[in-house]
Amino acid sequence: MNRTCLFAALAVVTAMSAISPDTADARPRPGGHARRFEANKTFGLGLELGAPFGLTGKYFYAADKAFDFGVGDIDYYYGDRYGLHIYADHLWHPMSLATTEPFELPFYIGVGLRLWDFNENGPAPDPGYALGVRVPIGIAFDFNDVPLDVFVQITPVLDFAFNYRDRAVFGVDGSVGIRYWFN
Repeated sequence: MNRTCLFAALAVVTAMSAISPDTADARPRPGGHARRFEANKTFGLGLELGAPFGLTGKYFYAADKAFDFGVGDIDYYYGDRYGLHIYADHLWHPMSLATTEPFELPFYIGVGLRLWDFNENGPAPDPGYALGVRVPIGIAFDFNDVPLDVFVQITPVLDFAFNYRDRAVFGVDGSVGIRYWFN
């Protein structure tokens, strides 16, 4: 993990711990036990572990639609390539797999893009960059009484490399994360 990502992660954790619990309570969800997911939060930031490792954010602009974004680091990927990863996705939350008093379990799927600036390990590092099409698929443990969610996702990616010997490479990223919701 590079030093920049470590400092950024530390800054987010420090900021999240400095916020009073009274400033960002989760709102009650509308309706009863509907199978359709409706967000009770608007904007959250947090940490993502896996591929990528870094900072993540999410913004609900409708009850079941959101923008997801992040910046981080991917290590040892596609034949020992590593580097900076920036992404943005549009997510749909078509249903809640479970509706309980403490949390909702929404399923989501999306489509997005990533930019990946990488180097290759070895005696002669071979730099390159790629533009990728992402399809995140996941579930979130969206807590009702606290401004947190925890997510697990897999993301098939088709990368189109530039300034590098491979032209198109398919892979699957996997990550888990946690977000603090500010409103």
